[in-house]
Amino acid sequence: MPHDVREPGNARKIYVRSFGCQMNVYDAQRMTDTMAKEGYVETDKPDDADLIILNTCHIREKAAEKVYSELGRLRVAQEEAGRKPMVAVAGCVAQAEGAEIIKRARMVDLVVGPQSYHKLPELVALAQEKHGQHKKGIVETEFPVEDKFDFLAPPTKQAIAKRGPTAFVTVQEGCDKFCTFCVVPYTRGAEVSRPLGRLLDEVKRLADGGVREVTLIGQNVNAYHGLDDHGRSANLAELMARVAEVPGIARIRYTTSHPRDMDDELIAAHRDMPQLMPYLHLPVQSGSDRILDAMNRKHGREAYFELVAKVRAARPDIAFSSDFIVGFPGETDADFADTLDLVDKVGFAGAFSFKYSPRPGTPAATLGAQVPEAAMNERIYALQALLDKQKAAFDAACRGRRFDILLEKPGRLPGQLIGRSPYLQSVVVLAPREAIGTLASVVIRDVSTKSLSGDIVAGEFWPEGVPAGANLVRQDEQLEA
Repeated sequence: MPHDVREPGNARKIYVRSFGCQMNVYDAQRMTDTMAKEGYVETDKPDDADLIILNTCHIREKAAEKVYSELGRLRVAQEEAGRKPMVAVAGCVAQAEGAEIIKRARMVDLVVGPQSYHKLPELVALAQEKHGQHKKGIVETEFPVEDKFDFLAPPTKQAIAKRGPTAFVTVQEGCDKFCTFCVVPYTRGAEVSRPLGRLLDEVKRLADGGVREVTLIGQNVNAYHGLDDHGRSANLAELMARVAEVPGIARIRYTTSHPRDMDDELIAAHRDMPQLMPYLHLPVQSGSDRILDAMNRKHGREAYFELVAKVRAARPDIAFSSDFIVGFPGETDADFADTLDLVDKVGFAGAFSFKYSPRPGTPAATLGAQVPEAAMNERIYALQALLDKQKAAFDAACRGRRFDILLEKPGRLPGQLIGRSPYLQSVVVLAPREAIGTLASVVIRDVSTKSLSGDIVAGEFWPEGVPAGANLVRQDEQLEA
């Protein structure tokens, strides 16, 4: 055994803090589940943890420096408390920085990349030996031959219930697109898809624990090509169709998509699959063909317009969100004007926008013609103002509409519950706490910058998921009704 398993009242405690994407949230939960079998219990307080894991993201600017800053705060807290828990750095910064982390932050006992955290129990045991002997820590950043998912412990039914009625499921990792600004191919590796049968087993386990909505996630999720039980490659549309058959699963989402992998079957799924929510995150990054080519995005603006039109024809009530980068090397005022034009023509219900920041090791980091900071600031403010205006207009148009809301957690005030609309908006209603995990039909009454609020239609609850046909009408049809 890597660790002695203490009595329940004296168990070791693990604290995991995740930075960045949904995949890191999923990874953090699987780390916690795996260490639970070694006698660790989860805590939300780093002060009383025996093992602290920082699960890091390397996508944005100064990601590594943010990790070192957090490690510095942990070191100060440890010195003030007079205790030294084990500290591990996991995720994409761990993969990129490797042994440099231990050189710069000697308090770190373990550095483990995103493809190796299935080895966490044995790595923690090795690091614990060195921890006690005040020796340098362990670094594990190789890309192992074995599939880490084969070795990870599943969550218990109690853990699933504690996490609530929504869950992420990683179905695909890595990316083969090699966008010139992106570190994912270097930190997560090539595209790999999990077998369909094992994913269905995981979804069934989640549904049995009370999960009603699953979000299928991957660095390039619509490139999913996992093998079915007959050794045949299945695509994302096929996977979602099988997930929709799992009793109790009322809602399905997926993210993040690449426009090049939105095939006709996936578009048809938006038309034919009522459980698939009408909200699609479809990153475009820029509206300029010249910049898209420099980014190696493998699509142009007209192709993006055509794709949006095809999806809207299949599902008229769908809404889009996207990702944008401003200030990519060589971007001119005319290029940026093309981005604003694309946003204006498409119309987005939400978006993430960022100033370009060079990531070490990526082709874009060596390009000349870097855009001055002042110009980037001006452009990001203009873009975000337009995106905020579109989001506000979309939210305002929801007033008076009737949506099926999955109630997820208590609100800030007594008697309030918070759920999500089909469009991922936060919705506040008055409902009893025992309604968490149910779907409720809600008429939207008020709209604010942060959330919607509404009133539940009397008697419209479905505690065991959705009975056949109950909430499987399109949102525009509900309006007409």
